[in-house]
Amino acid sequence: MLLWIVIVAALAPFAMRVEDELEVAARVDGSESALVDEFLEQRFASPFARFAVLVISGVPAPDVADGADALRRITATLATNPAAEGLFSYLDARDSVFVAPDGRGTFVVVGLSNTAPPDALIPDLRRTTSTLERDLRARWPDIALRWTGEAALNFDLRGTSADDAEAAERRVLPLTLLLLFLAFGAVTAALLPIGAGVLAIIISLGAAVAIATRWPLSILLQNVVSMLGLGLGIDYALLTVSRFREAMATGLSAEDAAADAAEHAGHTIAVSGIAVAIGFAALLVVPLNELRAIAVGGLLVTAVSVLIATTLLPGVLAWLGPRVGRPGRSLLDRLRRREPVAVEASGWMRWGRWVSAHPVRVLVVAGVPLIALGAQARRIDTELPRGDWLPASMESAIAAHDLERMGRSGIINTIRVVLEFPPGTTALDATGWRATMEIAERLASDARVAQVRSLPLLVGGGVPNPILLMMVPDPVRRSFISTDERATLIEVLPREGLEQRTLTALAREWRATAAVDFGGPRGMRTWIGGLPAFNADYQDAVAGRLPLVAALVLGGTLIVLFIAFRSILVPLKAVVLNLLSVIGAFGAVVLVFQDGIGASLFGVTPADGLFPAVPIIVFCIVFGLSMDYEVFLIARVAEARRAGADDATALATGLARTGGVITSAAAIMIVIFAAFTLGEFLLMQMLGFALAAAVLLDATIVRIAVGPALLRLAGRWNWWPGERGPR
Repeated sequence: MLLWIVIVAALAPFAMRVEDELEVAARVDGSESALVDEFLEQRFASPFARFAVLVISGVPAPDVADGADALRRITATLATNPAAEGLFSYLDARDSVFVAPDGRGTFVVVGLSNTAPPDALIPDLRRTTSTLERDLRARWPDIALRWTGEAALNFDLRGTSADDAEAAERRVLPLTLLLLFLAFGAVTAALLPIGAGVLAIIISLGAAVAIATRWPLSILLQNVVSMLGLGLGIDYALLTVSRFREAMATGLSAEDAAADAAEHAGHTIAVSGIAVAIGFAALLVVPLNELRAIAVGGLLVTAVSVLIATTLLPGVLAWLGPRVGRPGRSLLDRLRRREPVAVEASGWMRWGRWVSAHPVRVLVVAGVPLIALGAQARRIDTELPRGDWLPASMESAIAAHDLERMGRSGIINTIRVVLEFPPGTTALDATGWRATMEIAERLASDARVAQVRSLPLLVGGGVPNPILLMMVPDPVRRSFISTDERATLIEVLPREGLEQRTLTALAREWRATAAVDFGGPRGMRTWIGGLPAFNADYQDAVAGRLPLVAALVLGGTLIVLFIAFRSILVPLKAVVLNLLSVIGAFGAVVLVFQDGIGASLFGVTPADGLFPAVPIIVFCIVFGLSMDYEVFLIARVAEARRAGADDATALATGLARTGGVITSAAAIMIVIFAAFTLGEFLLMQMLGFALAAAVLLDATIVRIAVGPALLRLAGRWNWWPGERGPR
């Protein structure tokens, strides 16, 4: 107890800083898009390597005097903010792209200082423009200054993610407490799993923030820890408390009952925790900071939940003793003044005997609908969702819509093409200048392109003119030419209205054909970055690692279960059943999110595509979680067999001993995961729904029907070679 108090005291202050320390921006380590960002920041020293967009609405366009005056006052104020490394607007280049077609509004591209992460600079910039907006309303009553772009979107997503996690916890805790009270019929017994779950969240978040000071972690970790901290923490504590109450009912003292719970439930929880941890550990091989953060968060919360359930909780149970209550005395039993039903006479025992008598019938009736649902997973679309999926309340999303109304949303989706010339050629000699012009013209001829910007186009002229180059402002020059003059940048603004999928395909196409179609001097290298290129890198990183991740999860799980149960068939069956749960969950996600069937009923936002990371995240998390109930059931069946029961009786006893615990734990997990579908963040809606659907399928069709039927059909072969075949 003292050790746990020290741990909480040390890590709780870190947990309070979680929203400030975890990063939002996604990265694909070693990707081409990341290399372009590094080029612009280091080799170019560009003030616009990292940028945000200030969208100005409610004023005339800057090509008229009134609009130009408003723009001058805004840029003059922004220039005094240290977070603004550079400004680029209509005042710097009389470019029609800064003029809205309807003559209302404009925007400013603001280069961000490298003194802090880009999203961390947004609050200071917003404070500046908020004050400025109030001052300018005396002359322009309808003026609105809103920030968007990758940095602003990341900052807002951080806040939305944190708000969703906190709101889900507020929604779920009272309902979870009620479910536990209904199951146990005792306030003390109901509070213990809740306390374990909350403690797991605090410790895991604190440890994650401590790690993040050395190894940056994504904000998605917070949602995963919140979901799984409540789910696993309560799940494992529920098993320990149930086992303790069961031991107390046999006449053991509080200390002996706690020791019994630690011995029997502890082994099951440890095996289950290792299976869950394997799924998260496999995510570490994917070179995405988001997935690695989910892996770290999952590993932390799983380890902490196991340790709480096997070390802290038994000590608390021994201290509380009879105050935890008796087994079987649910709230309904107490209201009806009804004594607990003996295990041998329970409904779960009768169901177990019926399954043992009719295993084939159970397999057909339960298995066919599950397979039909899983068949829908073949239609899963892992591209980015079409349409508007950003939370509507975010300022950056509103600003993005303002840009759309101006017909300038392509600014956010600019594709950056970096040309690196061979030794002996520079961007400012005749060869490099001509190559830049020709490639820019070739890119501009694409029907998907609205505008192309490069230094030759800004300066004009078919050959480099030293006098004109001297007139180019230094920030603009550094944006397009590297400090060693060996590389140049071409910015491509896509045509308005193109979907992210189309832009991603465009980046892929240019990467594939750059060496042949772009031309240029022999030895020139081409690098393509920007948001569309990043999306392509993200998808490739996930898809390319999925087979390896699946192999690691399946292989690791099989090894752990082989060791735990000294059996070959039981681990193989468990893996197959887990795959059924995962595939069934994917099928449910396709029906609800892609097809929109029941979307309003479930309170989720339909989309015609899923995020690229959803399948791999769901697979790793669900596969581990689904193993929980399999381990719970198999452990009790094996225990009954060791006590001398035959296979049919052992199966029925195992179901009777675990049916109530699994049902209660699953109901709580479903409530917890479903609470995350009520937020604004579409990714978390998908994850919450997929996990809730997987647990529902696993705890009903799979664990109380299909799994027991397969156990019965295999008979004593389940335990080979621990037992030498049928007797």
